[in-house]
Amino acid sequence: MSDDPRAATIDRIEQALARIERAAQVNTQTTRALASRHAALRARIGDAIGALDAVIAREADAD
Repeated sequence: MSDDPRAATIDRIEQALARIERAAQVNTQTTRALASRHAALRARIGDAIGALDAVIAREADAD
């Protein structure tokens, strides 16, 4: 490392920027994973509600 305080400051800024970029990448990956899980759960809930609706409709027709 150089004795130049400006070079040390620039180095610290670059290191901080690298940490921020890594954190942003991890956050993006986490967000994508959560969005995928949400979509799958939403589809399963939709299927379950459809099945319940069919049961209710059959019971209503049977009466």
